Amino acid sequence: MVDPAGWRATGVAWAGLVGLAERRSAELVAGAAQLRSHWSGRAAATAEVRLSELRGELVTLAPAAIEVDQVLAEFAARVAAARARLAAAVELAATTGVLIDRRGRTSPDPVRLPAGRADQAVAAVAAGVRDALDLAAAADREAAGRLDRLSAAAESGWATRPPPGRPAAHTDPALVGLWWRGLTPTERRWLVAYEPELVARLDGIPVADRDQANRLLLGERRAELRERWGQLLGRVPRGPAELAGLRAVDAALTGLDALAARLASAEWPRAYLLGLDVAGEGRAVVALGNPDRAAGTVTYVPGMTAGLDGATDELGRAARVLSRCAELAPGQETAAVLWLDYDAPDFLHEAARDGQARAAGEPLHRFQEGLRATHDGPPARQTVLGHSYGSLVVGAAARDHGLAADALVFVGSPGVGVAHASELGVPPEQVWASTAPDDVIRLTRPPGELARQAVLGASPLVTVGELLAGDRDERWFGRDPTASAFGGRTFPSGRYGHTGYWDPANPALDGMARVVLGR
Repeated sequence: MVDPAGWRATGVAWAGLVGLAERRSAELVAGAAQLRSHWSGRAAATAEVRLSELRGELVTLAPAAIEVDQVLAEFAARVAAARARLAAAVELAATTGVLIDRRGRTSPDPVRLPAGRADQAVAAVAAGVRDALDLAAAADREAAGRLDRLSAAAESGWATRPPPGRPAAHTDPALVGLWWRGLTPTERRWLVAYEPELVARLDGIPVADRDQANRLLLGERRAELRERWGQLLGRVPRGPAELAGLRAVDAALTGLDALAARLASAEWPRAYLLGLDVAGEGRAVVALGNPDRAAGTVTYVPGMTAGLDGATDELGRAARVLSRCAELAPGQETAAVLWLDYDAPDFLHEAARDGQARAAGEPLHRFQEGLRATHDGPPARQTVLGHSYGSLVVGAAARDHGLAADALVFVGSPGVGVAHASELGVPPEQVWASTAPDDVIRLTRPPGELARQAVLGASPLVTVGELLAGDRDERWFGRDPTASAFGGRTFPSGRYGHTGYWDPANPALDGMARVVLGR
């Protein structure tokens, strides 16, 4: 089979044309402005029209280049899955005594395979080989068809303006999907190219289209941050607050640069940018692999202090779950999403309140509904994973709005806002939790209990002693989800502290991956 890495690299090269198209487009705008100031008359008007046409071609070239990258990346992913399935069939053949020739034909090894078991073993290996080859052939046909349609569109007319009427913000994702499917391919491309702000933020629009729109906006987002940085740097900071603001913008800009580098890399799997906001500490929604094509998707919600400055670190955690899924289920297409689309608490006193979690509930609900609405083929298994304060975000969303999820996972949780797993809207046997033995989150107690101790005049040493004593189930936000009385299920974690659940040696990583796979 072909090498998937070569196709992935080719796609990245196509995506690299976006920057060139944007630079040339800006040059045409500047050139047209210069012409207007020095030239008038019919010839000048004709020249300006032609420059505008050329700029329009460049504007529509950018999303086309991203689309080619998407097609080739998804083709490479499916070829990689086919290779994994073929490798599994070859391993099965080696262990059962089945021979495979260069054309994929199978036969029993007369020395190793007794006649009584030959037919069954040969059939199992042959089915594995056939499945791998069929997947590769289907991937080839699909990619070729998509590229042919792109080529035909480039010749016959790439983009046409759609009719009036756009969904408002926060429209139900199912209705957004209905509207989007009612447009022609050329109308969708026009919206991506000329109204990327609209396409970028609407849940219910397919992942590939949102990725194109958000990538087209990436340069503007960087420019916004740099402008804010310049404004702060241009005046002498007058106090700790302004210095803190300057450091925050610098950290967000560094984080955005790191995220942009990941988006532009040939690293596996391909990253899809589904949301980006540089206001405040910044927000980002990034998928590894295409959730619309995957058989299973995990949405990871990080906790306290999460922001744009650490987005690539959080994305790395999602990637480790995805990597473990690949080890456990070679050949299965799985995707992981970093959902950092809420204002995470920065300080402990903020994390002790649930206001920011409740505010995040509706956006997370809408995002998960969007994944359901845009998925190709049979519904995928959807898992939502929350860490620390992020587990409260997930719990509050499930409790207050409902989540399109087949399983919920909580790690290092201070409570999820309910007393029992049955209150989360999914079967209790699909509610999973893990807390490391040395996770400091075990020290959290209901705020009322701490206040009562303070009123009673308990000394700090007594308070700490009471916090450490016993195995109490109550946390800041309800019962500990790992407690038997909570009614969910648990998986083990080693002693890796509050942030070590993704350590490759921690059994918790294996537990998370198995839940994602439905195992």
